[in-house]
Amino acid sequence: MFFFSSTFYIITLVLQGICVFHCIRKGNQQNWIWLIVFLPLVGCIIYFFSEILTSRGIRSVQTGVSGIINPSGSVRKLEENLRFSDTFNNRIALADAYLASGRTRDAIDLYEKSLTGAFAENEDAIAKLAFAHYREKNYEAVIREAKKICSLPQFPRSKTHILYAMSLGYAGQTAQAEEEFLKLKGRFSNFEARYYYSLFLQQNNRSGEARAVLNDMIAEVPQLSGVERRHHREWISLAKDSLNKMP
Repeated sequence: MFFFSSTFYIITLVLQGICVFHCIRKGNQQNWIWLIVFLPLVGCIIYFFSEILTSRGIRSVQTGVSGIINPSGSVRKLEENLRFSDTFNNRIALADAYLASGRTRDAIDLYEKSLTGAFAENEDAIAKLAFAHYREKNYEAVIREAKKICSLPQFPRSKTHILYAMSLGYAGQTAQAEEEFLKLKGRFSNFEARYYYSLFLQQNNRSGEARAVLNDMIAEVPQLSGVERRHHREWISLAKDSLNKMP
């Protein structure tokens, strides 16, 4: 009997340790930790099935299907998750859902509230906040957020770099915007970056240069593999439309 009880106690402690470690690592503190500590076995079982197991596939399938059928239902579920456990991950998940459903200002508010404490410099959240501001045409805010992560090695190849360059142009900082676009063009052959660069050129009455950029993009299409064509399909289509609309 003693052996059984001591073994049970050790197993419970191990489960608690695993769950608490996962909880802290994922930012799921507060309510979950209280549940795990004060209801050891039951709390661990609930946490395992709702956070560890489901996060590895089951939840993504269920959320994806329900989100397609009823996007607002997915948002409500994420709002409930946040009310139950106010964590960084839950805030970002809800902000992402707001952004996807067109509630951009709500997304901005939640992203900003998430960027505090240990997560104040979280690159992904800052990039998402910059994108949300761009959607709202808050170009000065895009510039401010982009500057926070512009020194990171992955920034030159990022979507945020493109939005940063475009926002500089919209904010009247034309020379600096041009400089950023040339960095993008020089770093890698990027259809998306070049399409946005053509827009920048058109906005600054440089239609001839814009046409040349777009023509170069279209001329490269036959040289692309099938995978590359599919990957760049959106920007190739936009480039063709832009050329057709130019006088």
